[in-house]
Amino acid sequence: MKRVLTLLASVLMLTAALAQDSSLPEAARGVPLDPDKGYYVGELGSGLYFVTEGVSQAMFLVTTEGVVVVDAPPSLGENIQKAVAEVTSIPITHVIYSHSHLDHIGMAGALRAGTIIAHEITAAQLERAGDPRVPLPTMTFSDSYILEVGGQTLQLSYHGPVHEPGNIFVYAPAQKTLMVVDLVYPGWVPYKGLAASEDIPAWIAAHDVVLGYDFETYLGGHLGRPGTRRDVETARDYVTDVQANAARALQEVSFEQIAQQYGFQNPWRAIDAYIDEVVRVCAEAVVPAWEDRLGGAADFTASHCSAVEQSLRIELGLGDAEAER
Repeated sequence: MKRVLTLLASVLMLTAALAQDSSLPEAARGVPLDPDKGYYVGELGSGLYFVTEGVSQAMFLVTTEGVVVVDAPPSLGENIQKAVAEVTSIPITHVIYSHSHLDHIGMAGALRAGTIIAHEITAAQLERAGDPRVPLPTMTFSDSYILEVGGQTLQLSYHGPVHEPGNIFVYAPAQKTLMVVDLVYPGWVPYKGLAASEDIPAWIAAHDVVLGYDFETYLGGHLGRPGTRRDVETARDYVTDVQANAARALQEVSFEQIAQQYGFQNPWRAIDAYIDEVVRVCAEAVVPAWEDRLGGAADFTASHCSAVEQSLRIELGLGDAEAER
């Protein structure tokens, strides 16, 4: 518990610093946090709410038979229960795991829900990890599952690996709200390395899958505010720009010329220099176009270029063939 409280204090300090950073684009500014509470709870319509401390998010749906919580980030701690208690006295009965990463579900055990739902891959990952803080799912699905409880509905769907295998889409049709974690960060560029996603082509393609839903509000699991369709479209435009400039840099940067500078006795050194140059060329083209539109462009774009150029080289065969020999 002491570690959790220390983490919460660090998160609040970070959130306050972000709120005071005048260099941030307007789109990157989050919801106002009450410093006495340390969190914000907002209604998304018809009994659906989200709660955030400015860095992570959880969503909960109030029904006549119980409260359904989607994700339980450790950085929110007991604030999830406090947020629920602000709007209803109905107990938490269901928890849905968006995926297996502990920064999103590490406090699930504290919610003491009787029903825990996750994709079957997530269940297998959690069983293998054996972390006692995270209860294993009591119900799993492979393609889709419709949760109907107390007059409310959530549609759970699996569209491939996206951020990691088992990462699901959580859609509230009555509220026209979609939650997909670690894909779009409204007002911000993605987390470092495209959120450390395991399948970059699938992660990029998922933006179009999201836009195929009839939603008005989007929750990405991180940072302060909910998003809109326009936020998802902007995120897709940013990633498409990174992809195009990474492909261009791979065509323009010559591995042979770089290798002549470093020699061939240590091939890793030459390849590393080649990759660094590809990333530099990509980032220098992308950052100026986005640093005034999305938060964190100057900080993480190089890592995005790195993730995309590696995917293009290894998975699609783009770039200087000599660098792969």
